[in-house]
Amino acid sequence: MIAETVCSAVAAAGLGIAAVTAYRKRLLTAARLAAYSLVPLGLVMTGVVEWAADTAFSPTAWAGFGVLGAAWLLFMTTRAVERRTGGTRKERRAARAAQRDAVAPAASAPSLGPAASRPAVRPEPKPRKAPAGEDFSDIEAILKKHGI
Repeated sequence: MIAETVCSAVAAAGLGIAAVTAYRKRLLTAARLAAYSLVPLGLVMTGVVEWAADTAFSPTAWAGFGVLGAAWLLFMTTRAVERRTGGTRKERRAARAAQRDAVAPAASAPSLGPAASRPAVRPEPKPRKAPAGEDFSDIEAILKKHGI
């Protein structure tokens, strides 16, 4: 009962402010204020305010909100853990199997350490032939001067 009265008073005050704003020739702002002022009145007329007031003072409703919050918290925690660990259990099992298959042939070959997989010296790149009429000798001299 009190909530409906307060919402009606807020709507009336808002419509009054909108009327004053319209009188000052600020019609767009007045229309926006009128729209905001009619929202509480519409909520009272549809019964949402009565439902919200009943819910706000109901211990069962608050317990329900607590249960919903706990469910949301559990859901978000499991999602975060799943992202951090790399997916679902089935995805992790498939990734481990693929990793084992990729590592197994390399493990059977004799290993000489990480240096054996890299070449000791980089092969010299093959010089590209410049099209006729282009001379890059000055650019090459600059690059050689800087050690490039």
